[in-house]
Amino acid sequence: MTGALAPVKPLTALDRCDRCGAQAYIRATLPVGGELLFCAHHGRQHVAALREKGADILDESARLSETPTIAPNGER
Repeated sequence: MTGALAPVKPLTALDRCDRCGAQAYIRATLPVGGELLFCAHHGRQHVAALREKGADILDESARLSETPTIAPNGER
């Protein structure tokens, strides 16, 4: 390994909150290895403490307010 950071894998609908099982929008990568996934609600509760402990946070909760795009003629 060259020491370069691995690309950040975006969260998908298959990623689930470790607390409640809802769709995860926040990933906390822990400095000792491993990661925790949170829905927006539980992420807001825990992200400050995780940051203080050195976790790297990926927050995609802004996607919750995005307007879905609809294809012309109702195509999907």
